[in-house]
Amino acid sequence: MLPSIKHTCTERFLRYVVIDTQSDPESTTIPSTSKQKNLGKILVEELKSIGIDDAHLDEWGYVYATIPSNSPKNVPVICFCSHMDTSPDSSGKDVKPIIHRNYDGSDIVLPDDPNQVIRESEHPDLKEQHGNDIITASGTTLLGADNKAGIAAIMDAAHFLMSNPEVKHGKIRILFTPDEEIGRGVDKVDMEKLGADFGYTIDGEKRGTIEDQTFSADGAVLTINGVSAHPGFAKGKMESAIKIAGEILANLPQDRLSPESTEKMGGFVHPVHISGSVEQATIKFIIRDFVDENLESHANEIREITDRILQAYPNSSAQLEVKEQYRNFKKILDQHPQVVNNALKAIERAGITPIPSSIRGGTDGSRLSYMGLPCPNIFAGEHAFHSKVEWVSVQDMEKSAETIIHLCTIWEEEA
Repeated sequence: MLPSIKHTCTERFLRYVVIDTQSDPESTTIPSTSKQKNLGKILVEELKSIGIDDAHLDEWGYVYATIPSNSPKNVPVICFCSHMDTSPDSSGKDVKPIIHRNYDGSDIVLPDDPNQVIRESEHPDLKEQHGNDIITASGTTLLGADNKAGIAAIMDAAHFLMSNPEVKHGKIRILFTPDEEIGRGVDKVDMEKLGADFGYTIDGEKRGTIEDQTFSADGAVLTINGVSAHPGFAKGKMESAIKIAGEILANLPQDRLSPESTEKMGGFVHPVHISGSVEQATIKFIIRDFVDENLESHANEIREITDRILQAYPNSSAQLEVKEQYRNFKKILDQHPQVVNNALKAIERAGITPIPSSIRGGTDGSRLSYMGLPCPNIFAGEHAFHSKVEWVSVQDMEKSAETIIHLCTIWEEEA
């Protein structure tokens, strides 16, 4: 049995979300926005205040810290990881968090924009939250629970472990990353310095979930080369790259292979950005599937649609460039079943029924797993990611922290 936990995650979370840490996909710097370091500096100060002397922020915006082992056993080194940035999809500036105490199932109307309403009918996980305390933003920004709820849970667990030395555990590494939301979250992680054997990202949704599958992901850029001509004298000459791009987009499948029409294990092709002129236009895609081999067939579908459209434009051309982003980490985790099994036990010890699940997305753990750190994803209680109706419950964050603590003790017990 663990000593009584005096949770600190809510107070920490409320401090973290008011710090604007939005990342920028158009930036070429590392981190993509310097303001992410503002949170990193605060986290380092807090880690040092609880006795973690080696906590530091590196030049790339990563926070590293160590909870030393207090076990006589040779325990594997475990890393807990969350990301500091928030999504570019919705503003993260001037976040005003609100705690809605003792949620009773009624609609939550966000005061700064009454059109933003969190309804149980649209957020079915709220049905499990009656009597709990729900935290939202005020209606004009995202909340930042993705992933500051995970950071708060890790910090809460670290505070407990440092305050209760009688609770045995091995060496614990803490890693907070920038730029996860734009796919660069582990670009500059120093794996040798991290020195962990196994890891867990704390970046999941529903209470009790343990995710051991992610999408495999590619990014693709379709460049269309048209023919420009003076619009007053363009008959029979102009072939507008913009119009060709529009036809290609209009011919993408709508009843399949799109985010709007797929769920569960279904993959998709999704255009995320278009730009250009008459002479040249580009369409950026993300390509997703749980099966690696399907990614190539999805890219070929873009090529086939493009070739078909270009038949009407004999003087135009197009090229599709595909780059790997990350891969489903299940292949790696299946080689180390104890990583997921220990997480299942920890969730049970926290008094929750585990929910093995898959992510229709990716985490830092996707790439970390292929960099030598098998790393599934555990719930932090985040909901409605990247939106103004994002929410998290206090009690779910606390259960996430408890799960982390139990994980530390389970690895020590089984060493």
